[in-house]
Amino acid sequence: MLFQIKSYLNFLKNSSNQHGVHSPFVYSLVTKCFYDKKNYAEYEILKKYRNSLLENKNFIEVTDFGAGSRVFKSNKRQISKIAKTAGISPKRAKLLFRVVNYFQPTTILEIGTSLGLATSALSLGKKNAKITSLEGCSNTMVIAKNQVQLQDINNIEFINTKFEDYFQNSQLPTPNFQLIYFDGNHSKKATLEYFELLLPTITNESVWIFDDIHWSKDMEEAWETIKKHPKVRVTIDTFQWGFVFFRTEQEKEHFVVRV
Repeated sequence: MLFQIKSYLNFLKNSSNQHGVHSPFVYSLVTKCFYDKKNYAEYEILKKYRNSLLENKNFIEVTDFGAGSRVFKSNKRQISKIAKTAGISPKRAKLLFRVVNYFQPTTILEIGTSLGLATSALSLGKKNAKITSLEGCSNTMVIAKNQVQLQDINNIEFINTKFEDYFQNSQLPTPNFQLIYFDGNHSKKATLEYFELLLPTITNESVWIFDDIHWSKDMEEAWETIKKHPKVRVTIDTFQWGFVFFRTEQEKEHFVVRV
């Protein structure tokens, strides 16, 4: 926790709003998406989805996987507590919806379904997009499947798999996955491994979002490595998320933006 507080203070010192952004591409994203104050009807669906989980007092066996597909821990947890402590926040769910709504990707990959709070935001952002959501824990994935059915969300393919197995064994089309949301394993080793395995799928318009880039020293190191990669052209650090773009027509630039 102390590390995250220090990281946040450092972020505040180095961050700016739209007035510190001189890239037309990033300025448009910040003003028309990040700072969009419109009250979308889809926000109510996201709220209902979350409330349904928060009201669920049942317990399920949850298995988390560490790097290398090894079981990190397995224990019984209450669904409502998972939604409250481990799921995406209401503010971030709305932002994720707006990002998808802004870029309009037709193919989306989510690494880490959990209870599907972020998955629903991805889906509602573009209702006819094809979404693939990967989850290592079969029990949480079952809850997510049930929840999206209750909200009449039907453009998601859920796959119960260890992430490395999926990337290494699947025939990933090239190009594919116009937007990827990385939220499955907050370790440096796994983050960089997934980054490298998915690089062959990128196009000029690809949008990658990494969750919890300041979660730990290791995650900050992973983020710095990603920023330096020669194929990465533009990055945006919003503290919790790191946005990565591969637009070859742009100069390599890194932005730190308060959201």
